[in-house]
Formats: sequence, C-alpha cells, structure tokens
Amino acid sequence: MSVRYCPECGTAVERRLVHDRERPVCAACGFIHYEHSRPCVGVLVVEQGKVLLVERAVEPFLGYWDVPGGFLEAGEHPAAGAAREMREETGLEIEPTEVLGLFMDVYGDQGIATLNICYLARVIGGELRAGDDAAGLRWHPLDRLPNNIAFNWERGAMEELKRRGGEESKSRGGRSRAPSPEP
Repeated sequence: MSVRYCPECGTAVERRLVHDRERPVCAACGFIHYEHSRPCVGVLVVEQGKVLLVERAVEPFLGYWDVPGGFLEAGEHPAAGAAREMREETGLEIEPTEVLGLFMDVYGDQGIATLNICYLARVIGGELRAGDDAAGLRWHPLDRLPNNIAFNWERGAMEELKRRGGEESKSRGGRSRAPSPEP
C-alpha cells in the first residue's frame, strides 16, 4: 500500500531511494512517507490434537480457514486484542498463555503489510459460536489441516505449532470449558 499524495501539502509524491529503501517523497515539501506494518493478533487453541479455525465469511479469502484474530485497535495491548478477537469470532473467553511467534504477511488486494503476533491460549469460558464475520468454526487435526488456509503467516504459525509438538491448551481447572473438539 502506498500513498499517492503528500499528507502535508497535497502534492503528488514520487518514489525515491531513502535510507536504502524506495519510499514516497514529496517533491514540493520534502516530506518522506514511511510505510509501516499494521499490528495484528491471532490465537491458536489446541485441544486433543486439534486446533480451532474460523471459516471466513468475508473477503479476502472468503470460505477459507483462518486463525481467529485480526487487526489491533489503536493503543490496544496485543493480549487484550487477542482476547477481544477470540470473543468476537468464536464466543470463547481465552487467556493467552504465550507468544508462539511473530509473522510478517500482507493483507488484501492493497497489499497492506502486517505484523502478526500469534498467541497460544487456553479457554476459560464462553460458548462456542461463530461471530458475524465467520461462516463457521471447526476443530481441525494438526496432522490433517485443510489446504485452504487463508494467510501465509498462518501456515508458518501452524508449522511452528507442529514443530513444538502441538502443545495442548490447558484451562485453569485442567480441562477446557469449551465443547470438546468434534472428531
């Protein structure tokens, strides 16, 4: 994603090499537009060797399987954003237990650069239900994940999860309050 006009004076920008990168620069006032990755979160909950995924009901990747998550709100802590996104998309209350990893990707046709913070989490409450931007929810065996995973970063996160042995999510009482994953 790139700007076409200077946000300071409105003049059309041109691409120039600045600090070893091509960047939009205003020829009139010299403003340099630094493009930044947008922070996102994703949440992986694993139970009985299965991971919970969301079927996307919106573009991009309508009908593909997605890690529950999304863009962070301004000033929102990533762990709070992970809990909010999980609640909105799945109806489950979670407690993030650790960061699985950080993954770079792009979002949508505009190629918005994203920095994806992927949490492992345990369910601590709620009722499993698809949110309004989800066509469905399903527990997928880690050794038989669907081919139509929405974003590249999610494939990297799943590989990292498998490399670690598919760590189970544990609830406070030792057992999740979420319904058991379907066979």
